Amino acid sequence: MKCPEPRYPSPLGRMQATPMDAEATKRQGWREQHILVVTPEDRRLSLFERQLIHSIGERLYGPSPEQRPHGQYPTLGGDHG
Repeated sequence: MKCPEPRYPSPLGRMQATPMDAEATKRQGWREQHILVVTPEDRRLSLFERQLIHSIGERLYGPSPEQRPHGQYPTLGGDHG
């Protein structure tokens, strides 16, 4: 089944978001503001680097919900040594 060509572009086309290049955004954040966004699952990192990222995240922000025992939540303010 062929659909007829629209006579004019839809004005809603301008409302569609353009896809974001996440890697470019992370690169720009690091270069301009020294903000590092990384996941421990990033396969570009060695096993040691992934464990280090995981340890830093737990120290700064507490364990992830999957690792937290049932019913325990981090306290507000955190424990920043």
